[in-house]
Amino acid sequence: MDTGGGLLLIVEDDPNIAALQELYLARNGFDTRVETDGLRGLEAVARLRPVAVVLDVALPGMDGVTFCRRLRDRGDWTPVLMVTARADEADRILGLELGADDYITKPFSPGELVARVNTVLRRGRGAPGGRTHVAGALRVDTARRTVHRAGAEIELTATEFNLLVHLLDRRGRVFTRRELLAQVWGEESAYRDPRVVDVYVSQLRGKLGAASPIRTVRGVGYGTTDPAG
Repeated sequence: MDTGGGLLLIVEDDPNIAALQELYLARNGFDTRVETDGLRGLEAVARLRPVAVVLDVALPGMDGVTFCRRLRDRGDWTPVLMVTARADEADRILGLELGADDYITKPFSPGELVARVNTVLRRGRGAPGGRTHVAGALRVDTARRTVHRAGAEIELTATEFNLLVHLLDRRGRVFTRRELLAQVWGEESAYRDPRVVDVYVSQLRGKLGAASPIRTVRGVGYGTTDPAG
């Protein structure tokens, strides 16, 4: 049944957790499909083309970290919300570095899950209208949601793109990590570990290379500067 929110793929091997996720996501306008191991889940992304994936880290067949790596390696940037246990910090950070758009830790409320899914999807859609930022060899088109360096396109996740644009839109201003969590990830994320911002900045710098306009202000946070100027 197409409920209008789009198709969400849930990759979860615990039937009770999967059923609860399905129930609340369906109540909030989403169609859902469930796969119970990572390998079948990865195949389902290509077959079903979901609007997003809710991905458990601990899966049979293929764990969530490997799933995310393989998905991004094949050039698929479907938004991924990773589900981890509170003790899985290493997997959580690695998942973000490999292209997960966000994470949620167990135990979580169904309402929090729905809110996180909606936030990830909003990031992917972006704001109406468009503008272009040029910083040295870097060109960012917010309408097309593309980033080019010296004419070559750079693939970014929705969250990476939104963080970069947020900083470029406000050149000259320096943001604390908690400000960026609230303004880029959403108000409901402001209480989370601010090191998440460091992970995304590091990932952006790695992808943008010498063209990266992001600067660190020690003891404060992050801002942007034109590397050519």
